[in-house]
Formats: sequence, structure tokens, C-alpha cells
Amino acid sequence: MSNLKIIIAPDPRLLEVSKHVTLINNEVKGLLKDMLEIMYKSNGIGLAAPQVGVLKRLVVMDCAEQGTKKNPLKFINPEILNLSSEKSEFEEGCLSLPTQHAKVERPSIIEVKYEDENGKKIKKKFSGIEATCLQHEIDHLDGKLFVDHISKLKKNRIIKKLEKIKKTKNL
Repeated sequence: MSNLKIIIAPDPRLLEVSKHVTLINNEVKGLLKDMLEIMYKSNGIGLAAPQVGVLKRLVVMDCAEQGTKKNPLKFINPEILNLSSEKSEFEEGCLSLPTQHAKVERPSIIEVKYEDENGKKIKKKFSGIEATCLQHEIDHLDGKLFVDHISKLKKNRIIKKLEKIKKTKNL
């Protein structure tokens, strides 16, 4: 297991834009593996590299129902090509914003292009919770958080709670 740790908001590193991955090597593959381990250990369904302090365009995700077979997905340089006009609303949370949740409306179907671990270019459509999760994680790569999609009042309330949590837990 690596020594990566999930960064808790507010933290300026979560607001930075991640860099394109130009070389898929053992370091990148190892990082994706470590990110999946951290995500599963933290009971998350998605994790972006900036959340563990690495500013690279890498995402892992597994939206399989609890108790069913795991379905880990790894994305290198994911890019949204198309968004449906149809919207879905999900209660979103985030490993970088522990215990905080809010309803967020996003396009319900997205088409994404990305590379897999072998450098194969893939174009795929995602819907439902997978579409929401992937949009949430790609937001992280662009320095955005799910609270950027809700009212300023709710966002400020959540950030204040997180500041208190960080102080009391010394994070």
C-alpha cells in the first residue's frame, strides 16, 4: 500500500488543474492501482488523482452495487465529448469533503474519450450514477468540486463545516 492520503477540503491543491498524462508507464499504472485501493478502503465510488495530491489526469471508479462483483474502471486523460440535455439529480458526496452531501443536477448521459492502462483509446457512453460519478471526478481534474454546482450559501456552509472538522481532527 502506498503512502498516499486523501486531501480534505478546503485545500488549494484541490483547486488546481491537472496535467495531461503523456506516458503510460509502471508509475502511472501503480498510481491507478493505489488509487483504487484507497477508494475501496474509504468506501468511495470514484477518486481522481488530485484528491491524493497528484496533479495528473487520472480517475478510478467503481459504481457496482454493494455486494455485487467489483467493476473497477481506470481512466487516463478522460475528456467529455458529449453531454445529454436530459438531466439527473443525485445526492453527491466526496472523499475530500467527508460527511458532506448535496443534491447535484448533471447531464444524465455522457460520452467520454479516454485511454486505458495499455494506451488504448476508448470512446464510451455512460449513464445514471456512472455518468454522474465520472463528471464529478473529471471536475476534480479541472480544479472543481461538487459544491461548485450548488448555491453559494450551501457551498459556504459546507466549507465552514469542513474547516471545523480539519481543525478538530488536525488534518
